[in-house]
Amino acid sequence: MSKRSAVVVIVLGVVLIAAAIAVIAPERGDSPRTTAAVAATEPRGDRLWRAVAPGRVEPPSGIVKVASPSVGIVSKILVKVNDAVFAGEPLIQLNEEEIRSRYAAGEAQAGMRLRLRNEQPAGKSDDRRKAEDAVADGETAVFDAQNAVDQAAADWRASGTPSSKLTEARSALACAHDELGKRQAQLRSVLATAPLPTPLEAQLASARGDLSFARVNLEKLKVRAPIDGTVLQININPGELAAPSALQPLMMIANLTTLNVRAEIDERDISEIRVGQVASVRAEAFPGREFSGTVASIAPLVEPSRLGTRGPNTRSDVDAVEVIIKLGQPGPLAAGMRVDVYFGHDKSAKQ
Repeated sequence: MSKRSAVVVIVLGVVLIAAAIAVIAPERGDSPRTTAAVAATEPRGDRLWRAVAPGRVEPPSGIVKVASPSVGIVSKILVKVNDAVFAGEPLIQLNEEEIRSRYAAGEAQAGMRLRLRNEQPAGKSDDRRKAEDAVADGETAVFDAQNAVDQAAADWRASGTPSSKLTEARSALACAHDELGKRQAQLRSVLATAPLPTPLEAQLASARGDLSFARVNLEKLKVRAPIDGTVLQININPGELAAPSALQPLMMIANLTTLNVRAEIDERDISEIRVGQVASVRAEAFPGREFSGTVASIAPLVEPSRLGTRGPNTRSDVDAVEVIIKLGQPGPLAAGMRVDVYFGHDKSAKQ
């Protein structure tokens, strides 16, 4: 091969390499796009996708982070991960020995003050006394009914079978709350015309207030489920200190009966999306499968994308609009899973 031919071969090689690099590397002026966004222009069967966006699966209720209402040592954890819980069910029991002793003392003090007051003739205060006693009895009934529900829930969880006893206890608690509300309304109407309380009546009222305060403190030692849902995560163990100011929640709960996808669509594609439009969801965890959904809402705000790029420290300069897609049958999709949402043509979408 002559020297001139060798030079020509080298030049052709350099040109081919430069062309390959130009095809692979994006232009510097282009905004970063996900692989799903590129797929929006590719045909699938006999149709084109209107737009494609990254998203994340989430429950409609969001993931609820459960905190402790007071400072205390965890004595019992009453549920496990994946347990279905109902709103108000005890999840964690804090050490209650000291608070329960104070409650017992407050109960005894209120009982003594009641006997001393009853030794004094009621006179014109008879209606007010009856109304106050009725409210006090109603508060005790609610407290006892709540304890009955907690015990029935513990028995139901230990046995693992449906419990009619738990259903009855919850119904009794609801009735106790309703009755207490009626008695409190009656007391308010009586107080409008009742005479001032005597010293013994005032002492009884003070003792009953201390008892109510002791009940509140006792209640704070039970961490309860704020919603009906499923326990996703437990971040504390028996013997550890729970506090309202803890950086990490005690538990995480979500209602998983239905799932949504929160997608971030490029602002340049927002004109292609309508409420009610059909969407197809794909997850890398389930290749070859699609999950159908419909657009439930479109946010009226454009923000920097948080899902457009992978990695915790990666930033994107793509401005996006949040779109909520309601899944019909989420199947095996899990809360928190990253997915890609394909928005199709839908003549029934709201214009």
